Amino acid sequence: MYGRERPGPRKVLLTGWFSFREGEATAGDVLALRRVEEVLRGAGMAYDVVWSPGFRPEALHFDDVRPGDYSHLVFVCGPLHGPQVEELHRRFPHCVRIAVGTSVIDPDGAAVTGFHRVLARDAPGTAPSEDLAARAPAAPARPVVGVILTDGQREYGEQSRHGQVARGVTRWLAGKDCARLELETRLDTHDWHLSATPAQVQSVLARLDLVVTDRLDGLVLALRVGTPVLAVDPVAGGAKVTAQARACGWPALLAAEGLDARRLDRWWDWCLTSGRVAARQLRDVFREGRVADGADRLVEVLATRG
Repeated sequence: MYGRERPGPRKVLLTGWFSFREGEATAGDVLALRRVEEVLRGAGMAYDVVWSPGFRPEALHFDDVRPGDYSHLVFVCGPLHGPQVEELHRRFPHCVRIAVGTSVIDPDGAAVTGFHRVLARDAPGTAPSEDLAARAPAAPARPVVGVILTDGQREYGEQSRHGQVARGVTRWLAGKDCARLELETRLDTHDWHLSATPAQVQSVLARLDLVVTDRLDGLVLALRVGTPVLAVDPVAGGAKVTAQARACGWPALLAAEGLDARRLDRWWDWCLTSGRVAARQLRDVFREGRVADGADRLVEVLATRG
């Protein structure tokens, strides 16, 4: 304990590394915050949360805070070190300052000793406690979406709209409540970021709820494992992505010229509902080989033309 506590919080200001302009918000930090909010609400205590303007521009920021409005300041999660944490003690000297769910590296550092109480998750000489994120309120699962895009394929020359499509799709995706995974179908046996075999790529695609792509590979490989695809043809007038969607009988396709949020939203909704069944049905068609492909015709050509 450092200093003397005052009873009865009037209003609590919740802060953390997610509050600083130069800080960052991790999923663990925000879940730890949710756990603290849950406990304060259950106790009937009033509080505000300070967010970084870079992360949540519309929320309460330190520049908006009037220190005198608060009796207590709570710092949630993360390591207790550095000038940004130390500044809290100078800016809120009248507040009872408490750190909770934090890591203590230097118990004698000013960032640590400035708090009246430190309820650490780990600190030298003390037994560790579970991270606050472990008991944060549960939230419904969000769709897991693989994103397979290319910025350009020079062979299409002036017809290429790859950059335009990538910017439009990613801007739209940023507003969707989903877990996004940027994926690449290119194989590499040396770069650990990339898959080394088609089976590795397919193992990822099979576990997704949806793939958003402007690539033929993304379309075919996802459908091959029964994952619905929202495809955009990045070539003006349509090219191989459009041709392949038609060959497969896959309807969730947009042209580069028709790319807008309304159409994307429509196919997004379809892919996550009816499209799930359609993709599995198409996967079965592929597996059963009901339609002849180029390899089948190749055998005929080789046999007849020697």
